[in-house]
Amino acid sequence: PKTMAIPVIGSIALAGFSFWLQSITDWRLSIFGLMILFVVYYLQDGIVGFARSLFNRKTSAGSAGYMSTVGGKDAVMVAAHAGASEKGGDLLVATGVLMQFGGLKAINQVDLRIKRGTIHGLIGPNGSGKSTMMNVLTGIYVPTAGSIDFAGRSVVGRTSSDIALSGIARTFQNVQLFGEMTALQNIQVGLHHTFASNIADVSLHTPRYNREEQAATERGMGLLEFVGLGDLALEEARNLPYGKQRLLEIARALALDPQLLLLDEPAAGLTAPDIKELIAIIRKIRDHGITVILIEHHMDVVMQLCDTVSVLDFGQKIAEGKPAEVQANEKVIEAYLGGTVA
Repeated sequence: PKTMAIPVIGSIALAGFSFWLQSITDWRLSIFGLMILFVVYYLQDGIVGFARSLFNRKTSAGSAGYMSTVGGKDAVMVAAHAGASEKGGDLLVATGVLMQFGGLKAINQVDLRIKRGTIHGLIGPNGSGKSTMMNVLTGIYVPTAGSIDFAGRSVVGRTSSDIALSGIARTFQNVQLFGEMTALQNIQVGLHHTFASNIADVSLHTPRYNREEQAATERGMGLLEFVGLGDLALEEARNLPYGKQRLLEIARALALDPQLLLLDEPAAGLTAPDIKELIAIIRKIRDHGITVILIEHHMDVVMQLCDTVSVLDFGQKIAEGKPAEVQANEKVIEAYLGGTVA
């Protein structure tokens, strides 16, 4: 009897299941609608983003205590080590730099001499060639003529990535961050040069990859603490206030271990408290042995920070010297005011 009951029960179950499946087809639109609502509400960043957020929530509590023990000083000392010697000597020498676009000379026979361990200001009216000069120094543009030597080696014709790895890092006028990545992950992007792991190491999480990942996490946290963002390590970059995004970009540039850091209008759009914090951090960077080239329109920032200031106007250098000397220069006043000095 038991043997006969099994197929009977199975047949009844299959018949009921088939009937239930047929009735579901009438509700398919409602089911699909509920699925769409679930995806829109809970999976805005996709399945991978949802899984990542769950993982971050689980690890944030444990990571916070560990990360808070990592100091920022040692992280920046790594960056400054290469440029700590020969303070006061020439780090970068640009001679007769010409950058021509068709008939337009964006930079016209400009000479620059950047001393180690100093903050060198590069100022001028809009369109004077400051950012173009920055792009030439970092390999985005190849100069039409002239020479640029950094730490005794020419940078002309080299790729931007090669120049960056040789010791020149920069930030941009417009903040260039990975918005959906955390602050710490943005720093780790700048630490890519510290990894020797291959695809197999990453896929299998070999001991070598784990060691490099741990070192990058420690170094990244140190850099975040150096710029005052240690408590925001697990916050997505897009959620940070604008002033904090500026500091995050500077920290990421420091991750490249630069001897020379180029800052392109870092105070643009910042509030007075943010500018005060920025000034303090730039001074800390200089005090750690990193040379800085600063492009800035806030003259109070330039006057407070810079050891030497060069002034460009219509692609030509019209003045150079101490901040107070440049500020009183008649050619500089004329360039900014647009008229002759009485």
